[in-house]
Amino acid sequence: MRLFVVAFLSLANLFSTLSAQITDPKATEFWEPQVRVVTPGEGTKPPSDALVLFDGSNFSAWQSAKDSSNVTWTLNGDGSATVRPSAGDIVTKKAFGDCQLHIEFRTPSVVKGESQGRGNSGIFLQNRYEIQVLDCYENRTYSNGQTASVYKQSLPLVNACRKPGEWQTYDILYTAPRFNNDGILIAPARVTVIHNGVVAQLNTEIKGPTEYIGLPNYKAHGKSGIKLQDHGDLVSYRNIWIREL
Repeated sequence: MRLFVVAFLSLANLFSTLSAQITDPKATEFWEPQVRVVTPGEGTKPPSDALVLFDGSNFSAWQSAKDSSNVTWTLNGDGSATVRPSAGDIVTKKAFGDCQLHIEFRTPSVVKGESQGRGNSGIFLQNRYEIQVLDCYENRTYSNGQTASVYKQSLPLVNACRKPGEWQTYDILYTAPRFNNDGILIAPARVTVIHNGVVAQLNTEIKGPTEYIGLPNYKAHGKSGIKLQDHGDLVSYRNIWIREL
């Protein structure tokens, strides 16, 4: 430890000496590579480099998570789609890792049930890490299972839910886990979730797949699809786009 401290201090002194010798501000400028230009989205329009996963017209980017068959959720004709109970989860055909994901959801305006039985669905990053979708407007449930939680792991910083029947947004920044060549975890997944413009998860460590029963346990994997859950409730989705990072 002593040798480490000495080496660290020596390196710090070196950088301090070099910094003191720099007198021209241009010496610390760099012009290459030039930053890539992206046109920001306006309204519901995504950024120019985003991949649109769902615009309300069809399910061409999606398939059944169970057997890769065609999606049978309900297209509503207003740019949205609604879970068809018992139809099963759906997942993107394309696999993703690190990403920025935008998704809008709406829980049913007719309130039925309580706790986890009210407007339940979920968004699974890499097909295994769930960000909970639930109607938590004046609806108490376990804190690590409510809206914007990393399900059964990390409660959200706040409850920013809108009323049932109103559209809500998630903007998710996700860093996939890293594994070495032996399949050993070297860096866990992390996620930031902005719910209706409010930070609900901030660089939160994901401890492994979000299990309903039991503790999470990482197993090595690569890129995987974005999955939307059929939990039996009439939750709707619209305006889904993603940027690979």
